[in-house]
Amino acid sequence: MNNRTFWWFVGPSLFMMVLFIAGPLVGVAVQSFQQQRASFETVERESCTPFGCTTEEATVPITGDDGRIITRTVWVGWDNYAALLNGPAVRNALANPGDALRQLAQIPFWDALRFTVTFALVTLPLVIVLGLLLALAVNTLTEQLKGPTIFVTLLPFIITPVIGALAIRWLFIGDGILTAGLERLLQQEIAMFAQGWTIELMMLGYRVWHVVPFAFVIFYAGLQTVASERLEAAGIDGATRWQKLRHVIVPHLMPLIVFVSLIHLMDSYRVFDEIVGFSASGYRISLQWLTYDFLIPDESGNRSIGRASASAVLTMIGIVVILIPLLRNTWKEQRQA
Repeated sequence: MNNRTFWWFVGPSLFMMVLFIAGPLVGVAVQSFQQQRASFETVERESCTPFGCTTEEATVPITGDDGRIITRTVWVGWDNYAALLNGPAVRNALANPGDALRQLAQIPFWDALRFTVTFALVTLPLVIVLGLLLALAVNTLTEQLKGPTIFVTLLPFIITPVIGALAIRWLFIGDGILTAGLERLLQQEIAMFAQGWTIELMMLGYRVWHVVPFAFVIFYAGLQTVASERLEAAGIDGATRWQKLRHVIVPHLMPLIVFVSLIHLMDSYRVFDEIVGFSASGYRISLQWLTYDFLIPDESGNRSIGRASASAVLTMIGIVVILIPLLRNTWKEQRQA
């Protein structure tokens, strides 16, 4: 393939990536060093009383013809990051180790980071293990049962995440069906949405339930490529089922396990749908939700675009950091190959 043909094929993709990925990323990074501040002017106001009139100066925001406050862009350097990370409060928390976790939980960014990292790392092994076990179980079924079983198994992944979260919430909130059943079983009142840890457990369980079908279908497809001769040879050598799984099947599926891990970590680190669907922002927040919260207009109609951009940049950095171990192992395997 000559250079001209190569660029005809690659050029449109590169252009779209620069336009819709690289360009917005650079724009967000630039905005993280800026702040939108209202423009003010000094006006004279006259106030009169029965004893006479006085004139005083007042500073008021400048509004446009549409009644909105006119803002200006100001370069503030690292101020947005400093306000977001809140270094003084972190130092005060670390100075008191016995109460450090509670104090860090009072800082929005660190509270969101704690939940986001926990959400990503706790759900990952559950998704991998359950997806693999489900694929192994379905692979042993008869041909008549495989089709319906695969269809039913994929249903949680087909449901829109927010809709699924709302459905789970309605089952547990107030006098929901599952809450009522648990209350009859345990003979006591249950309030699943009255405390943070129960809401967090439900969000973790929902994410696993929603994503396991994705891991299942990837692993099930990989099982179809396992050479039966290798399994038969392992059986002749006296290998048990566990040994076949450990030394034959898992090494064969390892590239797919890495692929599912990469996709899941990138997606779960941007957790947002569960926060909205479970109405959990009063108890648990994520980095993605924190970015969204900064973009909500305040009482005067202003939005913290600079802090939202700084939060988005830190989220992207976190995704890269959490993916480094997997990417490093993949790179080493490719070099060895």
